[in-house]
Amino acid sequence: MFNHAPEGYDCPFCRLAAGGEDHLTAQHDIVLRRERALAFVASRWWPNNQGNVLVVPTDHHENLYDLSPESGHAVHDVVREIAIAIRSTYNCEGISTRQHNEPAGYQDAWHYHVHVFPRYPGDNLYNTRHLPTPATAAERAPYIERLQAYFNP
Repeated sequence: MFNHAPEGYDCPFCRLAAGGEDHLTAQHDIVLRRERALAFVASRWWPNNQGNVLVVPTDHHENLYDLSPESGHAVHDVVREIAIAIRSTYNCEGISTRQHNEPAGYQDAWHYHVHVFPRYPGDNLYNTRHLPTPATAAERAPYIERLQAYFNP
């Protein structure tokens, strides 16, 4: 229902969940894994909200319309855990979450995912676009280390 993935879509989030990697995301980017959901530091950053995390179900669902209740609950449980971890380790003053469906809703990866953003006063998150180039592994590393240390003290 209401799907937009092209035929033969090679889902990067399914690849990651199955233990694979690509040029943007590697296994070491994963900061929390549960049976039905995982979270990783994203390579797409916003100017003032770096280190944001994506939470995805480990099974494939293109969007909210396709999401099973079990996967939805698992994802949102992990979103909560990640929000608390970011708030505890990033020295931010709040958290925002975003989830997009279909091209008109700004979805461009055809696997359900929730963005978890650290928020700072005046960060202008909703009036900015993501940075034009992906964050490198070295740029992501400090955020990954903080979150991994939080979950594995």
